Amino acid sequence: MKLQHWRHLQHPLVFNEDERSGRLCWGCFEPVFGPSYSCIESDCDGYYYHHKSCAELPIGLHHPSHPNHPLILFGRSTYRDNNREEYDRFSKCDVCEEKSHEYSYCCYRCNFNIHIRCSSLPLTIQTEVHDHQLTRTWKLLKFTCDFCGKEGNLPYLCAQCDFGIHSRCAACPRRLKVDRHNHPLHLTPSLEVHQSDSTICLLCVRKVDTLCLYYCSRCDFAAHLYCAMLPHNREFINLEELKEEQSTESKSEDPELHQSFDSEICKVIKTTVGEDGTQIATEIKHFSHVHDLKLTDEIPNNTKCNGCVQSILSPFYSCTPCSFFLHQSCSKLPKIKRYPIHEHPLTLSYQQASFFCITCAQRCNGLKYNCQICKRNYNVQCILLSNPLTLACHEHRLYLSKTNSLQNCSNCNSKRYNVFRCSTCEFALDFKCATLPQTTWYNQHEHPFNLRYTLEDDSGEYYCDICEEERDPKQWFYYCAECSFPAHRGCILGKNPNVKQHI
Repeated sequence: MKLQHWRHLQHPLVFNEDERSGRLCWGCFEPVFGPSYSCIESDCDGYYYHHKSCAELPIGLHHPSHPNHPLILFGRSTYRDNNREEYDRFSKCDVCEEKSHEYSYCCYRCNFNIHIRCSSLPLTIQTEVHDHQLTRTWKLLKFTCDFCGKEGNLPYLCAQCDFGIHSRCAACPRRLKVDRHNHPLHLTPSLEVHQSDSTICLLCVRKVDTLCLYYCSRCDFAAHLYCAMLPHNREFINLEELKEEQSTESKSEDPELHQSFDSEICKVIKTTVGEDGTQIATEIKHFSHVHDLKLTDEIPNNTKCNGCVQSILSPFYSCTPCSFFLHQSCSKLPKIKRYPIHEHPLTLSYQQASFFCITCAQRCNGLKYNCQICKRNYNVQCILLSNPLTLACHEHRLYLSKTNSLQNCSNCNSKRYNVFRCSTCEFALDFKCATLPQTTWYNQHEHPFNLRYTLEDDSGEYYCDICEEERDPKQWFYYCAECSFPAHRGCILGKNPNVKQHI
C-alpha cells in the first residue's frame, strides 16, 4: 500500500504494518512504532517517517475551538527554512500555548493555530492525575491549572470538584523513564521535595516552579513535567518490566571508557611491562589505519591526532611513514556508546572525508560516533564531554540542558537546543565553545597559544595580531604570553579546526 503525501511529493510513501525503528514521525515528532508510512527511495535514505494516523490526517478540518472558519493542515518546517516570520507566527498553539515542530491546523484569516495532538483531544478523559472523569470545554477560557499552577486556555474540567487542568498535564503518567537517569521518575508535589524553593530540573537545568514535578527520591533527581514528557528526553520502555531495585547502566557514562581496548576496534600486537607492573601496549592494529601503530612520546611539531583532531599529546601511537597519529585515549574508545543527546546507541567509525557534527555544527573528520538508524554524525569531542562538565571558564559545574527551545551561548551568542548550562546562574555554553582546545599551535609560531577567558590588560583597546582587526572584549581569544600575542580564536584555529588535512 502506497500514499502520495502532501509533505513529500517526490516519492510515494510505503506502508509498513509494524515499524520498529523508533525514528521520529514528521507529523507529531513522537517515535514511530507500529503501523506507519515511510519513503524507501535511496536518495531519501528512509528519512520521511509518519505514523499511519499522522500520514492520513485530513488536509482540512472544522474544529469547535475555532468554529468560524475551516482550518488547513500545515507543516512549519517549510516556513522555518524559507520564511522565519511565518514560522514564528504559526509555531505556537493557541490551545496548549506551546511551540512545537509538529503539524498543526491553521486559520490564515485569524492567525489561529492548533497542534494536531490538541485538535484530536477527546471530549472526556480519565487521567492518572485525578480521580474523576474530566470534560473538555472548547470555549477560549483563561484559567489557572490546578495541577501545574500555570495559566492556559481550553481546560479539562471536573464537574464534581471544580478541578481544571491543561490537556498536556492531563496526559502526564504517574511514572515515566527519562534517558538521563537510571530509575523511573514519579509524579510528586513540589512541596514534598526537600528544598523545593531551589529545586533544579536536571533536564533543562532551570528552576522548577510548578506545583508538581517528576522526581526520583533515591537520587534527588528532579525534572519539569514537560521536560520529562519531551520525546527526545523520554525513554519509551515497559516500566512494568523495569525493577527499580536493579540499577541499569547510565547512558551518559561508560565506566570502561579509556580503561581497556575494545577488541573489535583495536588489537594489541606487542606489549611491555611498565614500572608499576602493568601491561602497556607498545604496538597496536587500529581499525582507522591500514598499518600497525607504535607507541611513542616524541611529539612532532604542530601536529594533530587523526582521531579527535586535537593537538597531539604524549603518549600516542604513530605510523611515521603515513604521518598518522592517534592518542592512546582515542585508541581505547568503545565501539558502542550511549549519550543523552541521542535516543539510539551510537557506533564508532572513522571518516577521512569531512562530515557535519549536529551538536557543534562544525565540519569534522577522523573518529566519529554515528547513529545507524538516523544516519546522524557526532564528533568524538562532543560525545566525550562529561556531564556535569567542569571548565576553567566558569566557577560552577555545567549540566547538559536539552530543550525544545533555542538557548543562547554566553560566549559566542549562538542559539542551540543543546547547551551546557549552569544551575546557579544563567551561564551556558554550546558544544562548539565547550570543546575549544585549551592549548593549540599556530603555523610556525614557536610558542603555544592558550585559550583566554579574560582580557590581557586594561588598555581598553584590543586587536588581533594576526588579522589586525578589533577584538570583542566579551569574547574568548587565544594568547601567547611569551610574545604578548593576542588573536581571534578563528584566526588561530582556522575555518574548520576539526578537519585535519591529509598529506
